[in-house]
Amino acid sequence: MVRSPASPNSSLSRKKLLPTLLHEKRLARQHHGLVAGIDEAGRGPWAGPVVVAAVILDPRAIPEGLNDSKKLSEERREALYGTILSQANVGIVLASPARIDAMNIRAATLWAMRGALCALSQRPAAALFDGRDVPDGLPCPGEALIGGDAASLSVAAASIVAKVTRDRLMVRLSEEFPGYGFSAHKGYGTPQHQDALARFGPCPHHRCSFAPIRALLEASGAPT
Repeated sequence: MVRSPASPNSSLSRKKLLPTLLHEKRLARQHHGLVAGIDEAGRGPWAGPVVVAAVILDPRAIPEGLNDSKKLSEERREALYGTILSQANVGIVLASPARIDAMNIRAATLWAMRGALCALSQRPAAALFDGRDVPDGLPCPGEALIGGDAASLSVAAASIVAKVTRDRLMVRLSEEFPGYGFSAHKGYGTPQHQDALARFGPCPHHRCSFAPIRALLEASGAPT
């Protein structure tokens, strides 16, 4: 039996199929040019930035084993990261904790998505965004693709670049603020992170607008 291409909303199909260039080819035909994939890393953590990557792949040089970053080991992500940076057109933008606090997490992520797309050295004809949102003010048409990192090779590549970039940054922050264990939990609200916050309070890289951090600041009488 011949199966049709995976629907973005079909979790069963996404589990069975690897990402492809089907969405890129469709948009390339529609808009007559290159297509970028965009994804983010770090919306949920209590500390550190949101990192967004935009990637235009060379269809003649697709890295072997390219997949959603969540389905890859750290070692495999690191290997693919270098390959993607050397073979693809990549734009990366960080939304700092201060920006997240000022704008809210969704708005800051959309800001970074737009910035990553504009950071590409070549303007794409269209863009695929993982998830439900497409930012305003783009330099090209954009399309949201739920489960895009599992369906689109370009979005999968962007997910790897965003994830590795952010993980490396959190390791560096762990050296600067060794008490918090950022290298282990990457800013997520793990028991280790909660214990560190109870002992040391928030550091400058925590997101003060997030409820757990705001509650700590309010309890201590510090401004939020």
